[in-house]
Amino acid sequence: MYYPIECDIVYAVLAYTRFCAHYLRERDCIMFLPGLLLGVPLLAALLVFCIRGGGARNLIVILAAVATMALSVASAATYLGQPCFISLPGELPSTVIMAVDVIVALAIFYYTMVKFKRCWIGLLELLQLAMVLWFEHGAGHGISVAADLAVDNFAVIMVLIAGIIGSLIAIFSNGYMEEFQKEHPEVEDRRPFFFFVIFLFLSAMFGLVLSNNLLFMYTFWEITSFCSFLLIGYTQTEEAINNSFKALWMNLLGGVAFAAAIVWLGLQYQTVELSALLKLGQDAKPVEMIAALLVFCGFTKAAMMPFSGWLLGAMVAPTPTSALLHSSTMVKAGVFLIIKLCPLLGANHAGMMTMFVGGITFFFASCAAISQSDGKRVLAYSTISNLGLIVLCAGIGSYAAAWTAVMLVIFHAIAKSLMFLSVGTAEQQLESRNIESFDGMFCALPGLAKCMIVGICGMFLAPFGMLISKWAAMKSVADAGNPVLLLLLAFGSATTLFYWTKWLGKIAAYVPAAENRETGIHGVQWLALKTLSALTVLSCVAFPLLSRYGVTPYVSAIYNTAADVISRSNLLIMSVMAVLIVLLPLGFGAGQKQKMVVTNLAGENTGDNMSYRGVGGQTVQVSLRNWYLEDWFGETKMQRYGFGLSLLCMILAFAMMGGGVFHV
Repeated sequence: MYYPIECDIVYAVLAYTRFCAHYLRERDCIMFLPGLLLGVPLLAALLVFCIRGGGARNLIVILAAVATMALSVASAATYLGQPCFISLPGELPSTVIMAVDVIVALAIFYYTMVKFKRCWIGLLELLQLAMVLWFEHGAGHGISVAADLAVDNFAVIMVLIAGIIGSLIAIFSNGYMEEFQKEHPEVEDRRPFFFFVIFLFLSAMFGLVLSNNLLFMYTFWEITSFCSFLLIGYTQTEEAINNSFKALWMNLLGGVAFAAAIVWLGLQYQTVELSALLKLGQDAKPVEMIAALLVFCGFTKAAMMPFSGWLLGAMVAPTPTSALLHSSTMVKAGVFLIIKLCPLLGANHAGMMTMFVGGITFFFASCAAISQSDGKRVLAYSTISNLGLIVLCAGIGSYAAAWTAVMLVIFHAIAKSLMFLSVGTAEQQLESRNIESFDGMFCALPGLAKCMIVGICGMFLAPFGMLISKWAAMKSVADAGNPVLLLLLAFGSATTLFYWTKWLGKIAAYVPAAENRETGIHGVQWLALKTLSALTVLSCVAFPLLSRYGVTPYVSAIYNTAADVISRSNLLIMSVMAVLIVLLPLGFGAGQKQKMVVTNLAGENTGDNMSYRGVGGQTVQVSLRNWYLEDWFGETKMQRYGFGLSLLCMILAFAMMGGGVFHV
């Protein structure tokens, strides 16, 4: 049972909520919204854990999700275009952060060394905890921090992503988890614990993206790693437990690199601020190894090869977990940190490592997706591939590449969350998530099919944002003058087109169905699906506004220059195209008498549109099947090549940086 550790976490949540309340009383309104962003999900986590009644818990989930979304929007209205740095006075914040570090470590020790006897994983946590505590009690104790929090435009964008998409996933979970427990009576019903971890995850994500103090960011980083471990292992099957520990050890390995970077930065330059690290790099100080350690940490959480296995293993968890990890929280934390380090990357060893690991991951994960028929597994490889593209752009380190990386984060988060929730809903209604089982989906599940089509189009079709951002990525790679990366991007984009087109053709094909099967979908599920569909379209229509008021001011500030990566006239044309793509189909056939005709098949239609008379008068059933080309793009083969090349890039980069550092 999880309850001993759960109680410790609840006490920590309560203590931190009191801490936030204290500072909200003492500080002016500049701390008001960041404090609430962390405090409201924490309070919600505590309430849903303590309240066991299903009706009351569901109500709290909805109210907390709505409040979190409202706070995210309020933060955007307050801070967008008006970045600010916030200092937390006194010793209390550092003391609380240090206490949370210890509590999280004790929880990890309990699972790794006591309950499941995975002691070597616990040693990774012990190593990083020892480094951080030694530093905080020693040399780090006298370091003054000018700004613990940094609320810039990129942080606001991440707050909106986590707050809106994460909250919609929580609302969706109300209906989904009810059906999940009915379908899986063998799984212990631990929904209070599930929602507790979901809201704790959201709170930690807010803390992570708002932190400028790397010690604070490290703490929230560890909480997200631990929450993902708990969510992946929710069903407590042997497979779920093994996959959850895979996620834990890979992310703890990144945590060791994070702790080492903090200690190195603090001892060498007497600072633990991310903004100060960027300033040191711009002043040509030798901080490349520190940046590389933080990038490596980002690799593990962003599931870059060879660390992509944990994200694939997360598919064993209920669909809301997959959607949360893939879209708005876990993996986005990894690319958030790497994008923040953009000004330190580029034509150096750390930048080249970042570019090539991202490019290799993008290409081989995209190829592996071709050979998959499991819908969630296709989405997993698609996520890994797109994260690789974002990391590739961040590694280039230029103004245009940084702009592109942030844009990719936005569009990927919205469309991918919609796709995961759609596939999870389809799985419940069709009892399968195999794409080959989606025959007749447009007739049997018309509303869900439309949501899924919007999500697929958002991932690869013009003028939707992902494709336009990929075009900007290709331009950035071409400007960087690296033909190998350009080839990886070009052929990786081609394979992306291949597997998305296969899926789209499958669900858009008209295959008559006996009955409409949407009656089993809960209202809260429809609310989340339709809202995310609308956001997917709206974000494409609002592309010029997102660029002008959200992304461009942030990139201009960190590069001290201003430019249009894509001209405003072209962005406006794309917006108009997106509107037309949505509006034109709505009026198709309106007011006209519909004539029913039989479907053209490869022979005489027998009358049911599902079979025809072929050669010799034989009745042949209609079958629609895709090509998966496993001999060419088999998962094992793609992983072997991708893992080997990515690992080689990291080893070579650190070897060259180590030689430069220690043999000056």
